[in-house]
Amino acid sequence: MLNEDQLSKLRRAGEVAAAARDLGISLCKPGAKLYDIAQEVEGYIRDHGCGLAFPCNISINEIAAHYTPSPTDQSRLEIGDVVKIDCGGFLDGFIGDTAATVEVGTNAYRDLVEASKRARNTVAEFVGEGTPIREIGRAIEMSIKRDGYKVVENLCGHQILQWDLHAGYSIPPYDAGDETPIKLGDTFAVEPFATNGRGFIDNGKPGNIVIFNREKPVDDPKTQDFLAYIKDEFHGLPFCARSCDFPNAEKYVKVLVRKGVLGSYAQLVEAPGSIVTQHEYTFYAIGKRAEVTTLP
Repeated sequence: MLNEDQLSKLRRAGEVAAAARDLGISLCKPGAKLYDIAQEVEGYIRDHGCGLAFPCNISINEIAAHYTPSPTDQSRLEIGDVVKIDCGGFLDGFIGDTAATVEVGTNAYRDLVEASKRARNTVAEFVGEGTPIREIGRAIEMSIKRDGYKVVENLCGHQILQWDLHAGYSIPPYDAGDETPIKLGDTFAVEPFATNGRGFIDNGKPGNIVIFNREKPVDDPKTQDFLAYIKDEFHGLPFCARSCDFPNAEKYVKVLVRKGVLGSYAQLVEAPGSIVTQHEYTFYAIGKRAEVTTLP
C-alpha cells in the first residue's frame, strides 16, 4: 500500500495527465498540426508540476500506438481521422497513464470510438482488490464483441510501479486464463483497443520514441552531457527528442540509438485501411473497488 504522501502524488500525476489528455482531444481539429498538439499536451503536464512519463502519442487511424511527432514533423489532422491521444505524467516517479480517442470532424466511427470507451468503463465498475486478471480481459472482450468489433489482442494493460511504466503483470484484453488477482495497493492501467480490422498489430516504422537501453562507452563530451541530461530528466522512462530541453537533441538521440545506448519503439500498426480506438485509465487498488486516478 502507498502511504498518504505517495498516494497524493499518484493522484496528482493522474489528475494532471487526465487534464492534459482532455486538452489534447480538444485540440484535434481539421488542420491542427500534430507537433503543436503534442507540445501543448506536454507543456500542460510540465507547467502543472509533473514530469513526462512518456511522450504524447498521437496515433491516427490504423496506427494503434507509439507515434509522436518529431521537431520537423509537418503532419496535420484531416477530416475523418480517428486520433488516439495517449499521455502520462509523473510526480516523484508515481505515474498517471491515460488515453482517449476522437474522430476529427465526422461521426463515421462513433460506435467504434464508443466501443473502447464502454469496455474501459465496464472494467471500472467492478475492478479492485481480488479481481482476477482473466475477468478484466473477459469483460473487455465481451463488451467490444457485443458492440460488433474486435479487441487488439496483442496490446495489453499493465501494472505500474514507481518509475516503471510497464512493470509486473500484463492485462490481456481477453480471458487468457490468468487467475492472478489484483492486490491491495496495486497501480495498474486498463487500456482497451477496439478495431474493425483483424485484431492484431505489427511493428511498423520507428515512431520517434526511445528509452534508455544499456550503458556503453560514449567518448564525445557533448553526447555524454546529453546522456546525463536524459537520465536526470526522464529517469529511465520513454522520451523523444522533441521533449528534450537540450540543443541538438535529435542529433544526440540518433547517435545513442546507433550505439545501442537507447532503444527505439516502433509504431504499432493494424491492417491497412482499418481503424483502431483506445481509452485508458490508471487505477489504484484502494479496496474491493479500485480508484480511477486519471480523472481531471
